[in-house]
Amino acid sequence: MESLYLLIPFSAALVLGVIGVFGWAVHSGQFDGLEAEGARFLHDDLPGDLPVTAAALDADQGLGDAAAEESARRLNDPRSP
Repeated sequence: MESLYLLIPFSAALVLGVIGVFGWAVHSGQFDGLEAEGARFLHDDLPGDLPVTAAALDADQGLGDAAAEESARRLNDPRSP
């Protein structure tokens, strides 16, 4: 019985917290444009699909020009494992 004195206010605070987070999400626009987000994966123009260039590899890994060109060739080759 004594645990109810702790559990009832805790559950009420939890419910108020959940309602507050939901209200914040609605007012900050988290649920705007749901149709566009659902269809976003259907488009082919994602940044992850761009070919890797030697300049990007050189900047990221500090490789020389020849090594960066070889790495870019291997990453863009569809036959490479």
